[in-house]
Amino acid sequence: MRWELDAGWRSTGPDHDDAVTPPDPIPLLPGLGTTWYERGTRYWARRIWTAVLFLLVLVFFCYIALRLYLGVPRSDLPPAVRSAWDWTQAAASGVAVVWGWMKQRRDHRRKLLAPPTPQKMGDAKRGESRRAGGLARAAVLPLLIAAPVLPAIVAWGVGWLVAMLTVREYPSEVGARRWLAQRM
Repeated sequence: MRWELDAGWRSTGPDHDDAVTPPDPIPLLPGLGTTWYERGTRYWARRIWTAVLFLLVLVFFCYIALRLYLGVPRSDLPPAVRSAWDWTQAAASGVAVVWGWMKQRRDHRRKLLAPPTPQKMGDAKRGESRRAGGLARAAVLPLLIAAPVLPAIVAWGVGWLVAMLTVREYPSEVGARRWLAQRM
């Protein structure tokens, strides 16, 4: 007997028995739906769309960080100090991009060793969405205080985000594949 997916699971074959229950359906993963299972055109379209949206948000944050950096903290410095400060910021930003990239890749490798099941992934996403509003409001004042070093902070985020978007497979996919393999 084999199972096929079209409008739902259905059994085909000469020994079709209505008493046989179908295997667990393909779980929905946040941001990928069920496209992760076949990794076809829809999967890659979702991954590219996610990357484009994240990169647009990242461009916005980089713009805000640059505008805040070019504002009051930098304009109060004498010209000689301002030049040294700019070079220091450029060096710190370069280091921060690499640091963010390495941090994300290490976390990714760690998560691949024990990938989450679809249930754990859903629970984690729900927990993150509940905290997001409060964290966004709480981050406004520290953001203004951190304006002088904001380019380096945003550069760390750039490295982390680009590393997250360029992985071959997300830990949630690996966990869902293992979860599905145990049930079939």
